[in-house]
Amino acid sequence: MEQDSFFKKNWRWIIPVAIGLILWVLPAPEGLSVNAWHYFAVFLAVIVALVLEPFPGALIGLMGVGVLAWLRIGPEGSGEKIAATGKAISWALSGFSNTTIWLIFAAFMLGLGYDKSGLGRRIALFMVKKLGKTSLGLGYAVSFADGILAPFIPSNSARSGGVIYPIVNNIPPMVDSYPNKNPRRLGAYLYWVALAATCVTSTLFLTGLAPNLLAITTAEKAGFVGISWMDWFKVIAPCGIVLFLITPLLAYIIYPPESKGSQEASNWAASELEKMGKITIKEWLMLGVALFCLLFWIFGGKIANATTVAATAIVMMVLFKIITWEDVLTNKAAYNVLIWFSTLVALAGGLKNVGFLNWVGNMSEAMLAGLSPTVAFIGIIVLFYLLHYFFASTTAHVSALLALFIAITAKIPGVDVQLVTLLMIQSLGLMGILTPYGTGPSPIWYGAGYIKTGEFWKLGFIFGMVYLVGFLAITIPWIKIIGFTMG
Repeated sequence: MEQDSFFKKNWRWIIPVAIGLILWVLPAPEGLSVNAWHYFAVFLAVIVALVLEPFPGALIGLMGVGVLAWLRIGPEGSGEKIAATGKAISWALSGFSNTTIWLIFAAFMLGLGYDKSGLGRRIALFMVKKLGKTSLGLGYAVSFADGILAPFIPSNSARSGGVIYPIVNNIPPMVDSYPNKNPRRLGAYLYWVALAATCVTSTLFLTGLAPNLLAITTAEKAGFVGISWMDWFKVIAPCGIVLFLITPLLAYIIYPPESKGSQEASNWAASELEKMGKITIKEWLMLGVALFCLLFWIFGGKIANATTVAATAIVMMVLFKIITWEDVLTNKAAYNVLIWFSTLVALAGGLKNVGFLNWVGNMSEAMLAGLSPTVAFIGIIVLFYLLHYFFASTTAHVSALLALFIAITAKIPGVDVQLVTLLMIQSLGLMGILTPYGTGPSPIWYGAGYIKTGEFWKLGFIFGMVYLVGFLAITIPWIKIIGFTMG
């Protein structure tokens, strides 16, 4: 009985540890080094722990890289142990130098600026006043806001995390919906729609996701002929527009808000706006900071990186006294996401370094070799898509797998390698919905706490499968209808 009680209380950490230990003691599969197999055992244990959440996600990630640093397995491409302990810890901390992670951190600070200045509340009240008659209407408002910005802001972290998140963050409290109080009343629905919408717009436009551009460059080095902005849109438009339009409605059906909206909410927002009075100096300053970020994120890519712009915005907010330095130091949510995502980036990168992903690619080639061209065509895209469960960023996914999968495709007779390459690249935005770490803005929306961990993984799987099926079912026939060819 005592053993049963112990398991019931501690099963959330016992299961991932048991999985890791079982894999550890099993012999490494043929073609894979022992160290690579041990690395995967730890990695899978971390992923299972992130799903079951026995501890905070950031602590789980830190534990994962800590174990691997002690074991000195990870960053060396040969799959051998790291000779120097200094190299081991350098690899373990490598995720903290990732610019996207710091952009996410800055997005939390921008959200704080919107909150403390009052600008976020004003914008949110205006949205509730105009669209708050229905929660579904608010879902579409959030989606269209992202869609308007997507062609011009290649960083979905900057777009969704830096622009959309601070505004959405102020809406749920208007109807007494908070992470720890009535999250399903409105907040959970809006937060999920915001993330799902940015995943769709990241695929809809070539410039909607920075890794799209990286993928094109990577693929060209592997023999891809390239594609223009307009041809990209021509191929993906029917699928992308359909998925974009159904996303708020699908979430409304599968994950409905308890509050459906009412005229009273709109009237209340109007009265609150009157109480706020005219826009204050701090609000004007915050608006100026927001426009500074927006303009440089859209037009200033050759002048400054998006993260540089965001970091400058933090300094501006402190200097303008919109927020204080103490606010920066005490923003627990921002630092939690910083640690959590940084460790996952290092863990995901290690899969390639130890040779595990090359082994997966070789195994996949053997599995697909005997299939018909049509089945192989679809199988490659599906496998490329689903392997995103093992990546903490789209950039890492592209870097680790794209060239490898192009090489696999080229070995299968009867398969159009150019078209498969294009479809793999165009799926990059959609696959970000699969996990709480699948794309840059994911930790922001997940970390806010409105959506429980189990619900997040469930919704990610459902929407991920809907997006994948829709992508294949609409795009492939559409390509045949318009007679599109590469080159």
